[in-house]
Amino acid sequence: MLGAIFSRRDEKKALTDPELAASARAGSADAFRELVRRFERPIYSLIFRMVQDHSTAEDLAQEVFVKAYRKLETYDPSRKLSSWLFKIAHNTTIDHLRRGGVETVPLEAARDGDDGAGLSAVLPDEGVESPAAAAERRDLAKSLERAIGRLRPEYRESVLLFYLHGASYQEICEATGLPLGTVKTNLHRARKQLAQEMTSMGWGPEA
Repeated sequence: MLGAIFSRRDEKKALTDPELAASARAGSADAFRELVRRFERPIYSLIFRMVQDHSTAEDLAQEVFVKAYRKLETYDPSRKLSSWLFKIAHNTTIDHLRRGGVETVPLEAARDGDDGAGLSAVLPDEGVESPAAAAERRDLAKSLERAIGRLRPEYRESVLLFYLHGASYQEICEATGLPLGTVKTNLHRARKQLAQEMTSMGWGPEA
């Protein structure tokens, strides 16, 4: 009996994302719970870094999954499930920002609400490093957070999707509904502004 139970659990975990979505669409509550488990962290992370408020990010993430559940029949299994969910998250978050008239907010303002370590968590792990090097890396992360926080929302979102979540250009297009040229332009302008912001804070290429 226990063997059969564990076998079924392993089988469910082995489902691909499209298979999981299909099972949830067919009415499996377990499949939808697993879908939420797989994607709640990246969805919350993106929303949090856009709205900069822990409670608001949780509410919006919940709204995203409610919308996803209601729209499961519209999911195209030939597309990545993550891109489809990011698109729902994009629309939900942008609508929220527009209603509130929000432009940009420094990312460091809400660090205490994040369960990670801000962008310092995605910087390269240098392994064993001296206290001075570790302190410099933390300072760099804080400066980078401030710089990203000053970007326009559409630039910030593209940067977060590309660098934090590893999304491709095409996946960003699918998530935001923007054409490829616009996505590339947004990233190019974001990089240029980030370089200017980092230089103004005393960071620059080593001589």
